[in-house]
Amino acid sequence: MFRRMPSILFILLLSFFNSGEGQVPDTTRQVDAGTERQVFLGAFRNILDYHQTTFNDSILWEQALEGLIEGLNDPYATVFTPEEFGAFEEGNTGDYAGIGVQITQLNGRVTITAVFRRTPADEVGLLVGDQIVDVKGVDAREWTTDMARDSIRGPIGTVVEIEVEREGVGEPLPFPIRRDKVHVSAVTASTVHDSLGYILVDQVARGSAAEVDSAFALLADAKGIILDLRRNPGGYLGESLSMADLFLDRGKTLASTVSRLRGQPNKTVEESWDARLPARIPDKTLVVLVDRFTASAAEIVAGSLQDHDRAVVLGERTFGKGVVQTVLPLPGDRRLRITTGDWMTPLGRSLHIPRDLQGRPLHEVSDSFPTVVTEAGRSLRADGGVFPDLVIEGDTLTTVEQNLLVESAKAEIPLTLRITEFAFEHAKRAKDGTGPEELAREGVEPLFSLLEGEGLPAELIEDPEAREYLIWRTQMAFAQRAEHYHHALEFQAERDRVLAAAFRFLEGANSQGELFAVVEREAARARLAQVSDSLPGSGE
Repeated sequence: MFRRMPSILFILLLSFFNSGEGQVPDTTRQVDAGTERQVFLGAFRNILDYHQTTFNDSILWEQALEGLIEGLNDPYATVFTPEEFGAFEEGNTGDYAGIGVQITQLNGRVTITAVFRRTPADEVGLLVGDQIVDVKGVDAREWTTDMARDSIRGPIGTVVEIEVEREGVGEPLPFPIRRDKVHVSAVTASTVHDSLGYILVDQVARGSAAEVDSAFALLADAKGIILDLRRNPGGYLGESLSMADLFLDRGKTLASTVSRLRGQPNKTVEESWDARLPARIPDKTLVVLVDRFTASAAEIVAGSLQDHDRAVVLGERTFGKGVVQTVLPLPGDRRLRITTGDWMTPLGRSLHIPRDLQGRPLHEVSDSFPTVVTEAGRSLRADGGVFPDLVIEGDTLTTVEQNLLVESAKAEIPLTLRITEFAFEHAKRAKDGTGPEELAREGVEPLFSLLEGEGLPAELIEDPEAREYLIWRTQMAFAQRAEHYHHALEFQAERDRVLAAAFRFLEGANSQGELFAVVEREAARARLAQVSDSLPGSGE
């Protein structure tokens, strides 16, 4: 007998093995016993009774569920525990219950490196640079950031007592803080080069479309806009459609889906969504940046704007996660996430690249690929993911720079952390008026001495190429910490080929048509150079 059989797995497996259709389990319906079900349950019973290894039946059910999910050949399918689903939700919404700070391990202490506006931490007066030394009466001086985060977060409305050490104050400062719902913005915006707007969207979280809309007010005087979707893993369907709607005229198709019709074998249903509002910035030139990590909802935005000739797309081919994922409730407060359909761009391009369970593409793109033609006559590839109008590969480290990282690791020097700590200290002084507003090149010299003192070879530190790399990273980190975002972008563009190209194209074009023309000329030259390089004898 199955005395401890978990109901979630019992219901899921009975439904699956009886129907053979993979339908969403209906917990209100009685399922007739079938041969497959009897075979499975018989095997289960015999393993419990006779196998030389004694198994807990709940473990076997968990393994059976894992096998069921694996058998779907769906790399995105999973069953969430309540804790895992909570983390999944937080990652997609940017919402959590806490006090509203960003913490980082700096100089061995958990340090507040950002205080979000209009949050409990902001209201009680916590400051950037405060070091957390006590949480709920427990000494936190030796804690990791994970330990501090887990202790500080808690149910909305409850109070957490923390103490911080603050520079210039002799005793730790106590702060009783009432936890509340905190939203971390996924969107940052800045003006750069005096005439260009830059909008970075980290993920398509709830509220991201409204945050992009708000950024337009900040960038009202910008000549052109860069929408950076690189390393954006996607998020919510509704937000991606709302975000695309900001850029397109009412009535334009935003995206469509082809999905399985529930409970009907081999039957599908098609849905499409149209823009409902007038375009918010119709007269501004627009460039979208993508890379191989741009996925899911972010691909919907990029593909929609590209299909309607609204934006030039620069960078790399996107990830190709063009599937509809549905999260369904299960007993035991668990959730099932499965793929139920495919996303299509307005011109009918499939965004999906089929992959195995390890995430590897199942096929290579052939020389003969399908295309679609936009209203403006531009030809776009249509064999999965979003192909940029101009492919630009990211920057790579030189041999000297790679050696710097290797030697730092050998000496057990956390190089990124040291740069962050150094930049943070100087940015804090710049903000409170005790240090220069900018970090000059010579201002990085103390960092070189610090690294040498920790064991980095002197000959490597003296190498001009290594020094330039360290100066560049440190000045950019300083600009970010000092909230000089336009300077940070200028530093970034020194090594970021895609961003630098976006600056160049936008500054040279007065209309979207001109922008398409200049990018197409550059793409044609790149194709010609590629053909030339492939000719016999071209490498001699």
